[in-house]
Amino acid sequence: MVPGAVGRGVCDGEAMKVGIIGAGRIGTALARHFTRAGHEVKLANSRGPETLGPLVSELGATASAGTPQEAADFGDVVVLAVTWDQKENAASAVSSWKGRTVLAPINPLRETPDGIQVVDTGDRHPTEIVASLVPGSRMVKGFNTYLSTVLAENPAVDGGRRIVLLAGDDAGAKRKVAELADSSGFQAIDTGSLAEGGPLFDTGGPLSMLAGKLIAL
Repeated sequence: MVPGAVGRGVCDGEAMKVGIIGAGRIGTALARHFTRAGHEVKLANSRGPETLGPLVSELGATASAGTPQEAADFGDVVVLAVTWDQKENAASAVSSWKGRTVLAPINPLRETPDGIQVVDTGDRHPTEIVASLVPGSRMVKGFNTYLSTVLAENPAVDGGRRIVLLAGDDAGAKRKVAELADSSGFQAIDTGSLAEGGPLFDTGGPLSMLAGKLIAL
């Protein structure tokens, strides 16, 4: 797929089913955007579906809770919305990732008493590391360039829409995630493959800070 704008709106006006593994700040923000757009969401966390009752009640009739495996089986798109240190446990909670469309908004960041710390990933890009945890999946990187507080806001800004950069190796998976993003009020931009586009907006990449400020008019 040539880098550039990806189409607007949900394909054929159909609602999608989205499994979200991780119900922290990023997962909750995305769940709110997706349910407001009319998509169905199944949330999962590490503490059990019974702990998600208040959030599910807030989100309404198109939201439910389950285990990580149930969320993965439910979703047309599965969002791995966990912290860097939680990624291995979250990925291993699903028996197989083969063939699944996975959206990964994961950054190599760690909260410490002294503030947010960037994790040193050595000679491997963060996107490559995350992709290795979901073998056989059609992974798309995206929604990682915003602070959770900004992501939670209305994506309509100054007469335009907040930009979401996407990278992935499968054109169909990117199109599906783009439709999800666009229908929720964002504008998706395709940056290319995981190897080419991912490092551009990985934490510390040349577009990582700029991307959070881009608006499509």
